[in-house]
Amino acid sequence: MPNELVDLIVRRAGGDARSALNIVELAHETARSGAITEENVEDAARKRPVIYDKNADAHYDFTSAFIKSMRGSDPDASVYYLAAMLEGGEDARFIARRMIVLASEDIGNADPRALLVAVAAAQAVEHVGLPEARLNLAQAAIYLARAPKSNASYRAISAASADVREHGNVEPPKALRDGSYYGRRLGHGEGYIYPHDDPSGFDVDYLPDELKGREYYRPSGNGEESD
Repeated sequence: MPNELVDLIVRRAGGDARSALNIVELAHETARSGAITEENVEDAARKRPVIYDKNADAHYDFTSAFIKSMRGSDPDASVYYLAAMLEGGEDARFIARRMIVLASEDIGNADPRALLVAVAAAQAVEHVGLPEARLNLAQAAIYLARAPKSNASYRAISAASADVREHGNVEPPKALRDGSYYGRRLGHGEGYIYPHDDPSGFDVDYLPDELKGREYYRPSGNGEESD
């Protein structure tokens, strides 16, 4: 092969030896036993292989970049990493599950519809399958990326879980316990305020006595409702 074609392959491979070998193989096949030409090399270079190992670093790196791009509200990067994973043979159901988690972890009640969109995309994967379901995944990924963000729900359950681990399952106040016949004999349900009959019932602290005053849910203010 002439040196100028070798130099061309090096440039088109972008420093990746695997890509260079792939270009040589494809160019040879295209030449059909004849001398490899510049046209063969250029054509082969346009068909660069997707380097993606689902069981190694690429799986974790692209998944991380995909999640962080949606969390950071970048729809272009989100759909690019989605395409890279799909072209590399990533499991579409895995991708959909990650979007469902993100919808609650990073968006939450700033846009409750985000969870509906993510779940709908997961259902589309099951009912439609690839390659068509890539459209559903792309639509969902772009929606999640553009949605307002809040991690208030994530922080709330994390803080509440920490208290449960530290204090155990602290029993509810008697007013909130089961008020059936047996429960009433133990004083359960006494003093309970039905909030629809008495507006003051909406301002009661319903936490166990040992945890009164705890505040787990703190809306972020990024479009998230406070009630």
